Amino acid sequence: MWHRVAVSKIDTRPEPPLNGSERETLNGFLDFLRGTIRWKCDGLTDEQARRALLPSELTTVAGLVGHLGYVEQYWFEVVLAGEPDRWAEALASDPDAEFRRALDLPLATLLDRYEAQCERSRRIAADRELDDEVPFRGGVVSVRFVLTHLIEETGRHAGHLDVLRELIDGRTGE
Repeated sequence: MWHRVAVSKIDTRPEPPLNGSERETLNGFLDFLRGTIRWKCDGLTDEQARRALLPSELTTVAGLVGHLGYVEQYWFEVVLAGEPDRWAEALASDPDAEFRRALDLPLATLLDRYEAQCERSRRIAADRELDDEVPFRGGVVSVRFVLTHLIEETGRHAGHLDVLRELIDGRTGE
């Protein structure tokens, strides 16, 4: 049986500003959470990342990283930039395709793809004002909403990674 151990890797996540502008604060919190995703995965093997430890077979470290990559792509490239959804066909036949396909990839590849997608997301958001709006589901959505939603989504799944990491090897940490 394993015992609880604190996270030992030096935490290099970027700290959000304590008194930045609205954009700096939103970007700061989102980048902190994006950094948390890699931090929670540090040192895991591919087998550990694919291990289903909860009743949902798709709630795995790999599946969550794959899902977060898709979420970034969808909200920034598809919604804000109006680009075609590269996942549309796969998701039409399998609503959980991004979770399942992640199980076939090495964790390092998933994390590298996620970070590259986050960088594309940053560039797309940087070219727009927070109040800029784009059509969305019969209405409009602002850049501010997208950034806030990604903070919520990434934070929620970072919490899932907290639980999975503790179940895998007992490692805990903020």
